Amino acid sequence: MAQPNVGIEAAGLRERLSHHPAVPQQADSSEAAQATVKALNGEEEEVVKDETEKKTYGRTPDGIVFTVPHTHDMVSQLFSPKEPKNVSDVIVIAVLGWHIAALYILPASVRVPAFAVIFLFWRACYNAGIGYLLQVQSDHKRLVTWAKKSRIFENPSTGNNPHPQLYKLLKREMETKIPKDYKFEDAPVEYNTWLLFRRVVDLILMCDFVTYCCFAVACGGRPVNEGLAMTIARWTSGIALVVFNLWVKLDAHRVVKDYAWYWGDFFYLVDQELTFDGVFEMAPHPMYSVGYAGYYGISLMAASYKVLFISVIAHAAQFAFLTLVENPHIEKTYNSPPPKKRHIDMSDISERPKSSDSDAGQENIAPARQPSPIHNLIGLDNVNLHRVTDVSVILLQVYLYSVAFLTPSTTAWQAFFVVNAVLWRFWYSAGIGFILDQQSKEKRWTRHFVKYGESTEEAWRQWKGIYHLSMTMCYASFVCAAWKMYHLPPDWTYGMASLRHVIGTALVALQLWTVISIYESLGEFGWFFGDFFFDYAPKLNYSGIYRFLNNPERVLGLAGVWGAAIITWSKAVFFLALLSHVLTLCFIQFIERPHMQRRYGQSLRQDSGLSKSLRRSLPSPIRNWQGSVDRVLGETADFVEDFIDSARLVLAAGMGTFVKDSKTLFRQYPARISITRLAPDLAGYDPKDYSIEIEGTSTSVVQGLQRHSGREGEYGQLPQQHTSEFRTLMFEYGAPIKVRWTAPLNHSKRDWIGLYMVADNASREATRVSSQGRWTATNRGVYDSVRADAGILVSDRLVSGSARKDGETKDFFAGEMEFSGDRLWWTQGVFEFRFHHDGKHNVMAISLPFEIRIGRFDEDDVEVDANGMVRGAVEQALLPVVRNCFDRDEELAPRTIDESFGPRVEREEKYAKRVVFAVHQMFGIEFAPEVVRADGSVRNLAWRICNAKKVLAPYSMSSSKGRATPT
Repeated sequence: MAQPNVGIEAAGLRERLSHHPAVPQQADSSEAAQATVKALNGEEEEVVKDETEKKTYGRTPDGIVFTVPHTHDMVSQLFSPKEPKNVSDVIVIAVLGWHIAALYILPASVRVPAFAVIFLFWRACYNAGIGYLLQVQSDHKRLVTWAKKSRIFENPSTGNNPHPQLYKLLKREMETKIPKDYKFEDAPVEYNTWLLFRRVVDLILMCDFVTYCCFAVACGGRPVNEGLAMTIARWTSGIALVVFNLWVKLDAHRVVKDYAWYWGDFFYLVDQELTFDGVFEMAPHPMYSVGYAGYYGISLMAASYKVLFISVIAHAAQFAFLTLVENPHIEKTYNSPPPKKRHIDMSDISERPKSSDSDAGQENIAPARQPSPIHNLIGLDNVNLHRVTDVSVILLQVYLYSVAFLTPSTTAWQAFFVVNAVLWRFWYSAGIGFILDQQSKEKRWTRHFVKYGESTEEAWRQWKGIYHLSMTMCYASFVCAAWKMYHLPPDWTYGMASLRHVIGTALVALQLWTVISIYESLGEFGWFFGDFFFDYAPKLNYSGIYRFLNNPERVLGLAGVWGAAIITWSKAVFFLALLSHVLTLCFIQFIERPHMQRRYGQSLRQDSGLSKSLRRSLPSPIRNWQGSVDRVLGETADFVEDFIDSARLVLAAGMGTFVKDSKTLFRQYPARISITRLAPDLAGYDPKDYSIEIEGTSTSVVQGLQRHSGREGEYGQLPQQHTSEFRTLMFEYGAPIKVRWTAPLNHSKRDWIGLYMVADNASREATRVSSQGRWTATNRGVYDSVRADAGILVSDRLVSGSARKDGETKDFFAGEMEFSGDRLWWTQGVFEFRFHHDGKHNVMAISLPFEIRIGRFDEDDVEVDANGMVRGAVEQALLPVVRNCFDRDEELAPRTIDESFGPRVEREEKYAKRVVFAVHQMFGIEFAPEVVRADGSVRNLAWRICNAKKVLAPYSMSSSKGRATPT
């Protein structure tokens, strides 16, 4: 239904906004709405000082601007006597009361397992249930679509609402809770959907917390033989953690308010400047990281491993929720790539040859450009068995782990592995530190390679190799030493055996998360101390984990070694952990810090975000005390954030190349006689009333001729004779394809069209394979997904007097859609479109088959320059292919050979993979996707192709033509 532009009541304000410099005068509705909301919220901040009187303005995805009414937090609206109550409040409180009553009604023998199951149920409702709802809303706007289709928010007076009683109930419920600045029938459907969603959230979150507390009460008790001092310490620590948890939640709500607390940006957007101070300067995602400290405080007070383990499960599930649901939505909503650069710096085009002995001395020892990012070292997806560094790392680790796991844990072997770990740690900290110190002061490492005619790039590659090998062996030797000193506890319930393993494992996970966060912030260049070798990017950027800590590796980066020491409970491993920590602190103090001060000077930040936050929370006399205490507190008080990110990266690294294009004809059907029964839902529909026509960008005649390989017999090489005007349909790789369809007037609104390989379906009556997302609905708003409507150009346009396939004249509906981007097959082959009936897989019409082909680049038909290169022709042949691979998106695809690729090419590897596949088919040159990202333009990529062909020419098949065969 059409939504009114509610919320902007003052005509004078609209008049000011029409001339406001922040509001574009000519822009699409989304951009204009964004600027309008930002200007309105900015004026509210400037004009209205009373927080209770300030108004907040929001916008829907389709550009409707409205007033966002003030709402209260979950606890206040449920339990505060000052807040009005409604039926849903009573239901939530009744369910909570039922859980509390069950704690006392259930027998003691079943109380613990019962509440464990009940809590895990509500936790699953939270992380899996709410996670699913939010994900489908983020990806498909499905919750809003459900609301629109059910018409539960439409006024019954219009005659369109089939549920008038439900409408009255919802209106009464919503307006009771929000008595000011809100009118149910005028609010956008997105906002009303969010209000309904948050009532579900209230029920789930309150039940989740209450059942957890009930489980803790059921498991709680004082351990046998526990002293009074230990009891006091346990309860004091637990209460402190709970109080800290409460402060974290309240301070986080102060910053993000109900809008973010209830995931409002999944439904509508509020554009305003927020100051992320307080707890947001202490830790990333504080509500999910340090915000769960209370769970561990309750575990301490309950003195129960059962409560501790279920707390760990709940915390891990919350990190999974953050990783799989929230982070992708945040990335999509707030971290959109910057606008594309229309031109590149021609000096970046790498046309100069490799340095030789004659010019090596002239090369800048510390170039002011970043080294090529092609083929990084870190990550499983970057392992390359053609590279000596990777092979050395793998072989040395296999050797070391084999000896450690296959030899007995005698005193001699234990001493050997401890000494081995000590030596590798000294080399990794002192030896590598000496190399970096000399490189920082005198560029000695780089000068050595330049002296022998190598380039700075070669010096950089060799340095990366030796650092990577040293780091890997340092930690591998530590793991082997810890393994030799470890013994399984004979009784897991005795002493602190279980607790030691839980704490140690958590510390190891914390170090893994810290290492991954550091790499995400620094990248390959910073990870390998690139600013010791290159004068690139002198500006510091405190993002990621560095927003909270200046040197996360100082404490958190070594948490895992202390975790291993706690798990093994060995003096030797404690010594190794202490040595590792001391040497790392020395490396930071004497190698890294002096270089940073020389390089960056006053731009170095003195206090981390955590230090500043803690300092502001201290009393004034203590706050003025300067010293090292705040730094120590700052580095030791950081807490575990989403270590699930590490699992995501490892999985992405290991599985990134696993999924490939499906093999055709995956199921072979033996020839047999079968009887086809007409499906009941097809009664009254004649396939002759349906048709599909396709239109695409045809390939050149040359590509059509390339179908003859020269391997045919005499008759197979003759020109193909056509008995009609029909010619084989051949379209360009990646070019959009338009589909025009016709259907009878009574066709189902849930009809859809899918794109398939011809060989994938043995049946012409029904489709037996999934479309894998390559489909589009014939009518808008029918499916609960915005993706189903993407590509629809025309729907149900009446065509009078159209002829059927059998010649009969009849009225039809016609439509048009476009398949592009992810709805295409990004490979070569023969394909067809299939028109399906009523959301099922019954086929009503099939298009003519068409071929997607990438023509080979023929160097014989182009002019060769003085250097024997055909670069100009390569550039012109490559440009349209690259534009197709980038979906012809103006923010992504280059318009000229010099224009740089859009920033999304760096983020989404699929675009680079499309290009390298096309290059392989066209030129016979196989590149890695990183090459496309590094080159950044068609001109650079064309130069690399020509250079690769020149280098590989002696080894190519074409170079052997005309060569005498030896006898």
